[in-house]
Amino acid sequence: MINQRQKAILSIIAQNKNISSSAITELLTVENIISRITIIRDLNVLVKQKILKRSGEGRSVTYAIKNVLIRPLDVDDYFKLSLRQRYDSTRYLDFRSMRQFFQLSSLFPLRRIEAVTKQFQKRFKRYGAKTLERELQRLTIEFTWKSSQIEGNTYTLLDTERLLVQKKIASGKTHDEALMILNHKLAIDYIFKNPKLFKKITPHLIKSIHQLAVSELRVKTGFRKHGVGITGTNYKPFDNEFQIADAIEGLCHILNKVSHPFIKALIAVTGISYIQPFEDGNKRTARLAGNALLYAYDYCPISYRSVSEIEYKKAIILFYEQHSLEYFARLFTEQYVEGAKIYFP
Repeated sequence: MINQRQKAILSIIAQNKNISSSAITELLTVENIISRITIIRDLNVLVKQKILKRSGEGRSVTYAIKNVLIRPLDVDDYFKLSLRQRYDSTRYLDFRSMRQFFQLSSLFPLRRIEAVTKQFQKRFKRYGAKTLERELQRLTIEFTWKSSQIEGNTYTLLDTERLLVQKKIASGKTHDEALMILNHKLAIDYIFKNPKLFKKITPHLIKSIHQLAVSELRVKTGFRKHGVGITGTNYKPFDNEFQIADAIEGLCHILNKVSHPFIKALIAVTGISYIQPFEDGNKRTARLAGNALLYAYDYCPISYRSVSEIEYKKAIILFYEQHSLEYFARLFTEQYVEGAKIYFP
């Protein structure tokens, strides 16, 4: 796990390509009392972890970030920029290259994640069939509500519960809003009933989740054959089905090679969102696929119940535009730890 001091170092390097250790020290010690020896030690650790690249010798040594996925950015400063200033590029992540995805563990407090997971698993095993069903229903309702809300659905948590439990459609809401919520339940029920199916992810499984998520919503299933725009960003995903199919194949290969279930889930959520393989329903499918992976490996699914929709969107846009996963990883970790503590008490 990268500590706060190392994050500060990475943030400086992200803003100043090929910067020297003395320049880093000067910038870091303006407001903070950090010794040069400590900074050099941190730089050596980051180089050893293959997060930084060191070039040159002696006083000419400079540092650059080697893995853009781990690069921290100042979120507030970034979103003060205009769309054009933030992103004007056609470069894409290469999902056929796995090296960078294998270095994501430094983003997470894995010991803390494992500790709350063990407690969750211990509690989960004590549940009888009826109690288990009731608690899975609670998680389903809260996940469905928040995931739909992120997509602009105006159902409240109580509206969502009433629809899923009592089959009562909220007044003043559209038919499509109700369908989005019902489809979330349809997909999550399928995932909960077939957990081991998702231990190996395939393009077919991703398509199956999507098909359930957009059922009866007049959305074409299968990989899209044309370009698509995304609100709030100039990022343009791949615009033909051959690039999409290739990227999804690469993503599945990464997911099946990465060993840690928590990291698998984060890569699934962000990877499917990034590729945008479908005409619509991509982020819903991504969150469902992430939960399918967590549940398949006996980890607690994430409801996202307390995440801010604005911050969630900022985090995913940072990944679209700059390929940085650091902020999304923070939100993802917070939501997982909270859920692993409150569900199945």
